[in-house]
Amino acid sequence: MSEFEPFRDNDANTALQEAKPRLKRPPLYKVILLNDDFTPMDFVVEILTHFFNMTEEKATQVMLQVHTQGVGVCGTYTKDVAETKVHIVNEYSREHHHPLMCTMEEA
Repeated sequence: MSEFEPFRDNDANTALQEAKPRLKRPPLYKVILLNDDFTPMDFVVEILTHFFNMTEEKATQVMLQVHTQGVGVCGTYTKDVAETKVHIVNEYSREHHHPLMCTMEEA
């Protein structure tokens, strides 16, 4: 007869080490407002307070940055959240007949 026994544990002396899954944080994206010459400053502040939960003071600072430097960062989010915020802001701007543009880029 052969020495093969299918129900016998032949690895009794084998040391096993559990593998820990390697997790990494998802990439983050900056949501950016672009300046234009037609959108009122009050509307930009409204966008920042309503969709990005900024205080009135912080929203005014970001709005002035957009106005003077051409762009302003609204926040940093995961890709899905950033895409959603960009879409919502752009749709809201169009509904209110403003050309304000919101984009995103990898942080």
